[in-house]
Amino acid sequence: MVPSDKTKCIMVQGTASNAGKSVVVAALCRIYSQRGYRVAPFKSQNMSLNSFTTQENREIAMAQVLQAEAAGVEPHHHMNPVLLKPKEDFTSQVIVHGKPAGDMNFYHYQHNFRNQALKAIKESLDALKKDYDVIIMEGAGSPAEINMLDLDLANMQIARLADADVILVADIDKGGVFASIAGTFQLLPPEDRQRIKGIIINKFRGNLDILMPGIRQIEEIVGVPVLGVLPYDPGLKLPEEDSASLSERKYRGHGKITVGVMRLPRISNFTDIDPLEYEPEIGVKLIEIGDEIGSLDALIIPGTRNSISDMVALDEAGFTDEIQSLSHEIPVFGICGGYQMLGTEIIDTSLKESSIGSIKGMGILDVKTIFGEVKKVISQSKGTLMGNGMFADIKGEMLNGYELHEGISYLGTSKPLLKVLKGCGNYPESGFDGAQEGLTAGTYFHGIFHNFSFRRSFTDHLRENKGLERLGYHQDHFQELKKFSIQRLSDLVENNLDMRLLQNVLQCDI
Repeated sequence: MVPSDKTKCIMVQGTASNAGKSVVVAALCRIYSQRGYRVAPFKSQNMSLNSFTTQENREIAMAQVLQAEAAGVEPHHHMNPVLLKPKEDFTSQVIVHGKPAGDMNFYHYQHNFRNQALKAIKESLDALKKDYDVIIMEGAGSPAEINMLDLDLANMQIARLADADVILVADIDKGGVFASIAGTFQLLPPEDRQRIKGIIINKFRGNLDILMPGIRQIEEIVGVPVLGVLPYDPGLKLPEEDSASLSERKYRGHGKITVGVMRLPRISNFTDIDPLEYEPEIGVKLIEIGDEIGSLDALIIPGTRNSISDMVALDEAGFTDEIQSLSHEIPVFGICGGYQMLGTEIIDTSLKESSIGSIKGMGILDVKTIFGEVKKVISQSKGTLMGNGMFADIKGEMLNGYELHEGISYLGTSKPLLKVLKGCGNYPESGFDGAQEGLTAGTYFHGIFHNFSFRRSFTDHLRENKGLERLGYHQDHFQELKKFSIQRLSDLVENNLDMRLLQNVLQCDI
């Protein structure tokens, strides 16, 4: 056990959102872990709809899961003590230490709940300091939001709490990189400005020689060294934290087979779809509200933070009838909220999910979902495949996933998809998860396509329908590429930063 006063805390902040804080933290976690240190990631407060269930059945943001994987440690709720999941009408579900604390609007959270959140952050930081040599912390947005400095729970106040040195990451791809660096320093109070010990310029695509005069000048202006310039690398394939990034890649790969994915207004846990992108000859097409569905070989309706509101959005856009028609021709698969929408009804008499109340679903699966009967299900889960229809060749296959849902579902005539060995499934004590009818199926198991056998069975069915040869169960391209990308990210950062300068400015021997 490490004495808490010996633990070194480094915080990575950004000049703006999406500057690259998450990936720099992941890279530093891998670098120092490979040097023999016990390393943990930490983000005090994260706002994200992309989350995961830890082994203790607690919910944290997916970004901290990736960072923990890079550090070679098991994800834990102390790595992300506060998670905010936007819901609707400026309201978020607040997750504290991995468990729901309630739905709150911004004012209530900041003025009535802030002290409880700060207490949870302190507890988690103290817990990590007992077990780790190095804590690589991630900020949120920009530390220089001057209208919110006194309400900060993610940047400089937490750096002060941890006595952390700060590395500032600036995104040159957006333009105005030197102004963003200088502006951040200018707007910060002097005591916070002094915490910044180094700068990283991220996502560079040009000639470094042309950039160097600007680097020398900005170092003189702010009095802090630039530790390095990280090149933009389109070859990195890592989970996205923010659903806004989905709009940047409407088509993810092109192939002989096209899998459509509904980009729901409140889409969540969109990393469920990532593995399909790496299947040979599979192209993934994101379908926005207002788009045409077009010609597809399969359609996936992913998770959502608000099933009822997104069901209404699909219906108003005219998608419901089209999806009902497509379900007779191609596989349609729903995950969590998407599964609920495929059913006959979503009942919400207590207005737990939204202010809209109960609505009809698409009616493709004979499943009725009810909100308000149980607390939120947060669980790592296991089940065996029932093996109906397109999944007949892997009947009995053990599948892993994780559950994050408040609604529970009751089957009518539709057959269950999985027999549950661990977790909740459709409802507590049901013993089964999901439903399947004809070419349509759904499940509460997030991460189901991360199971190679299930994913390959699904894509081989699509290949067969297209007249292509089945690939069988030989090579999991997704897992191989994910491991490769984490190491490639680490190498890219280590090779382009002055690591000795980093050690010197941080005044430690790591």
